[in-house]
Amino acid sequence: MSRPPRRYLIERSRDESGQVAGIEILPFGVLVFVVGVLFLAQVWGVVEARSSVTSASREAARAFVETPAGFTDSQALAGARQAGLRSMSDQGRSPERTTVAAVGPVSLRRCARVTFEVSYRVPVLNLPLLSGLLDGMVVRSRHSEIVDPLRDGLEGEAFCVNP
Repeated sequence: MSRPPRRYLIERSRDESGQVAGIEILPFGVLVFVVGVLFLAQVWGVVEARSSVTSASREAARAFVETPAGFTDSQALAGARQAGLRSMSDQGRSPERTTVAAVGPVSLRRCARVTFEVSYRVPVLNLPLLSGLLDGMVVRSRHSEIVDPLRDGLEGEAFCVNP
């Protein structure tokens, strides 16, 4: 088998018929993929944060209504806030981005309804070098409970219990 003349190889390399069309779209495809993965990670972070604040608001309300008799309302409120923050930190959330607050007046007496709201600021970009770039989204949850009407040592009448 004989080789083609050198001139034929030079002419053939100038021809563009062997080029792959659309190769310039590959970087765009990679960019879309990376942005999509970051978006899904952000959505997953918000879903996890929602679960965390729901649990923390439940813990804060429960800590308030289960405060032992003899504590003041302000002591019970401080204990509830600590319970909410502890719940968030136990789930790996930053206490600096967490707010635990009572909604409306709270009172440690029989049949009193107490409501707690927990807010958590989720960072928008959770990347090592860009973690503080944007403010983030705020996820909130509320939970309310009623102080047990049959507890010993509490003030007030058990008006919420049917005889």
